[in-house]
Amino acid sequence: MSVGYVLKEGFAGLGRARLAALTSMFSLFIAVLLIGVLFRLGYNAYEVTQMLNQQVEVEVFLDDMNSTDTQLMEERLMENSGITGLTYISKDSAAQVFQQEFGTGGEAIAELDFLPASFRLSISEEYSVAQVDSLVQEINTYEGVNEVRFNMALLQMIESRTETLFIVGGAIGIFILLVAMILVFNTIRLTIYAKRDLIKAMKLVGATNAFIRRPFLVEGVLQGIIAGGVAAGVIYSLFHWAIPYFMPQIGVLSWPFGRWYYLISGVVVLAIFLGWWGSRWAARKFIKDMGVSS
Repeated sequence: MSVGYVLKEGFAGLGRARLAALTSMFSLFIAVLLIGVLFRLGYNAYEVTQMLNQQVEVEVFLDDMNSTDTQLMEERLMENSGITGLTYISKDSAAQVFQQEFGTGGEAIAELDFLPASFRLSISEEYSVAQVDSLVQEINTYEGVNEVRFNMALLQMIESRTETLFIVGGAIGIFILLVAMILVFNTIRLTIYAKRDLIKAMKLVGATNAFIRRPFLVEGVLQGIIAGGVAAGVIYSLFHWAIPYFMPQIGVLSWPFGRWYYLISGVVVLAIFLGWWGSRWAARKFIKDMGVSS
């Protein structure tokens, strides 16, 4: 097998059906660009929901108890794997917080000494709404616990919106990938059709199936490299310069996994894979249809 011939024919294939090749590369570019943007925004949305989850606190109000019982309660609470941290608020501290929140009008009420001591619990971000609710029900059974409060409606809303976002985003992403692969498939099909006489002649003189297919695979990979490279440049420019300049509050959000090159590399690799798979699909199908067994 001549590597030079395969590469030469792969590059030449881009020129034989220029309009189709440009259409395919543009479609690949749009596809991986949208996938990259969706992934970036989805990752940032996930970070925001995790931050909101961390801000939802469970507050455990206590009956009157001495310092020893309070210490034992703290130790018992921390035995729960879902509790990542807690803050003890004494009755005096609760009164001070009440005065700060309600101003001078709340001083007289705070002096009535009706506010109980409590623990504010930080819950693991991995816990679902059902798990948090189960934990609350368990803590409610502890001796010395007067009441447990947490904003279940907010947690349910966050969980529901997050699931909807990922389902919709995933469905859109899969649709975009399928469309891109079909367009690459059609481009390679046109190239194969333009070379149908040459392919039959090559088969008659003993060319193997793999040898015939390889130039088309190279052409698909080249389309992926070009489309992925352009899309990567656009994504980097968009999130590194354009968005931070026009919308600074969005620009401060982190890149996936903390580094820009993870997403950029993923976009290029995805484009190459789509180009390769689409061309492989077309080459195997249409070479076989021409009477050349695969």
